[in-house]
Amino acid sequence: MSIEVKIPAVGESISTGVVSVWHKKSGDFVNPGDALFTLETDKVSTEIVAENAGVLETRAAEGQEVKIGEIVAIIDDSKIAPEKTAPAGKKAPSEEKKKEPAPQETKPGAGSKQKSTGAEVLSPAVRRIVDEEHLEPAKISGTGRDGRLTKGDALAAAQNRKSGEETVNFPETDQAEQDRQSVDRRFTRKKMSPLRRKIAARLVMAQQTAAILTTFNECDMSAVQELRSKSQATFTKKNGIKLGFMSFFIKATVEALKAVPVVNGRIEEEDFIQNNFYDIGVAVGTERGLIVPIVRDADKKSFAELELDIAGYAVKAREGKLKIEDLQGGTFTISNGGVYGSLLSTPILNPPQSGILGMHKIMARPVAIDGKVEVRPMMYLALSYDHRAVDGKDAVTFLVKVKECIEDPEKLSLDF
Repeated sequence: MSIEVKIPAVGESISTGVVSVWHKKSGDFVNPGDALFTLETDKVSTEIVAENAGVLETRAAEGQEVKIGEIVAIIDDSKIAPEKTAPAGKKAPSEEKKKEPAPQETKPGAGSKQKSTGAEVLSPAVRRIVDEEHLEPAKISGTGRDGRLTKGDALAAAQNRKSGEETVNFPETDQAEQDRQSVDRRFTRKKMSPLRRKIAARLVMAQQTAAILTTFNECDMSAVQELRSKSQATFTKKNGIKLGFMSFFIKATVEALKAVPVVNGRIEEEDFIQNNFYDIGVAVGTERGLIVPIVRDADKKSFAELELDIAGYAVKAREGKLKIEDLQGGTFTISNGGVYGSLLSTPILNPPQSGILGMHKIMARPVAIDGKVEVRPMMYLALSYDHRAVDGKDAVTFLVKVKECIEDPEKLSLDF
């Protein structure tokens, strides 16, 4: 019986993906749970695994863009694994294994590092970099436990190779088609990754399909900074994690969404969908691009739970372990460009959402307080919104509510 391998649904706003790399080839026998290929969307890269055992027949090439529901492979489950079809007279693999001498233990060193760089011990994140950058694992020195390759080892090897290639002309090979240096060496033309191409297409789509407008305000961070300073030691000791700024802004955003519900909705064809839950997306920057994991039911979570969610997603993003379901279904997004030093920006909507809040750098500036000039830690806030669904009055009211909650955090449920 032939079993179809289809591209799974990955959210209401995603209709296509890219088969970036096949981990199994046509003719290979696969078992349930084996990684078949990596699917890249504009939000995340994820491995699609086999649900049945059998012989694989691929029908989509690496780098090919595929639609949700499209058949990309067939698994013939009528064929059994090769090891189960041993000719008569030969001993079963289990018996042969019993006679094999146990592998000798080796102390960590050059020999063990060389052995542990085989494909069978590569993590999914490392394997993806190795495949995309065409690296040879056996030639990379691992710094992980027992000499295993880490993601940092693979990225460093890829960067070192690229640094060496910049000083020479590329040969007429497949690599030359991806990275081509101009005759006068004034520029290098490089092929965009599938993920970057999808991000670019999605950003253009957002600009073309929504009436995006941005309104600005500023908030005094004095109260939040003072509260964090007083509560940090107790909060960290109690919860095992530091109290950051993002949890305050998530709390303030939820209060603003409750005050102005229209910002928590979206347009779907000729209908307006009003969301009555608060799943807040938090933009996270990675080496592969910007992704937006979702903090579920943010209105029901404490400061500690919010900080743990954010920290967990940050670790997953760096290690390439985010799942598609981690990125689906957000109702509103917060993007913090301030961590990179941005003073002011106009964030782009994350379709199909109607609003996105931009946080920025905290900078000491002179402001007028009760008729006197004082230096305060100030932050510019930006709300980009879909003007088709949200009126200017609603947008301004929303942003003022966020400002009020940040400047007077006692308005938030402080459950330290």
